[in-house]
Amino acid sequence: MGIILNPAAPQRPRTGLFVLLLLLATMLSGCGRETREDDLGPEILYQDAQQALAGRNYERAIQLYRNLTTRYPFGRHAEQAQLDMAFAMQRAGQSEAALTTLDRFIRTYPTHPNIDYARFLKGLVHYDEAMGFLRLLFPGQIVDRDQNSARRSFNAFQELIQLHPQSRYVADARQRMVFLRNVLAEYEVTVGEYYFRRGAYVAAIGRAEYLIETYPQAPANVDALELMERSYRRLDLNELADDTRLLLESNYRERLDGDDEGRGFWARLWPFD
Repeated sequence: MGIILNPAAPQRPRTGLFVLLLLLATMLSGCGRETREDDLGPEILYQDAQQALAGRNYERAIQLYRNLTTRYPFGRHAEQAQLDMAFAMQRAGQSEAALTTLDRFIRTYPTHPNIDYARFLKGLVHYDEAMGFLRLLFPGQIVDRDQNSARRSFNAFQELIQLHPQSRYVADARQRMVFLRNVLAEYEVTVGEYYFRRGAYVAAIGRAEYLIETYPQAPANVDALELMERSYRRLDLNELADDTRLLLESNYRERLDGDDEGRGFWARLWPFD
């Protein structure tokens, strides 16, 4: 005897079943893509990541490099992928992630052929952090930012030069160090002027002396000596003020005569063509 269906029984809606099947198909499709990516192998994955990087699709490149280093953690592609991923992170503005990746690379592969580039790139990441305010194009803002990134960048470039003096990145690093030195020196002058305006003349002198001792070749040395002279006079230490003035005139006559003013503020900080 066959089963008799009740024609009056309500029919179950099919919408829920359709949505469930659609979600299942989407999940299977995603799994298929991951499986295909797994099957590509490290070389093809690396090439795809390089293409994304060349096309400035940094987020995609980072993801591909990360997939490569996770699935194939050993071999030359995985090692180079970490460096390239750090570069992509730097370009994408992911400073902390880039620094973490670079520190891990330097610890793990201290003898890698491109270890000098890793140190240089670390300096660049800090450099970008320190110099981001230059987009404002207001010289007065140069000392209103935290100077820690500038110091870290300077130290990273210095480490590169000390450990890899023959590296092709040394010349670039030296120029950036000069610029960073000048920026940090300008910062010290501004802090000293802050103390001077508030009558803290001894503190102003101390800041100027620190600048001269720490950044002896910086253009801001002239401003530091002038600050010391004014501070000594406010303290009625005229003999010290006269000695400071004599030092200024003996070593920085061109600046005092205004022959150097045409260079402009930024030319003082970056004295390269």
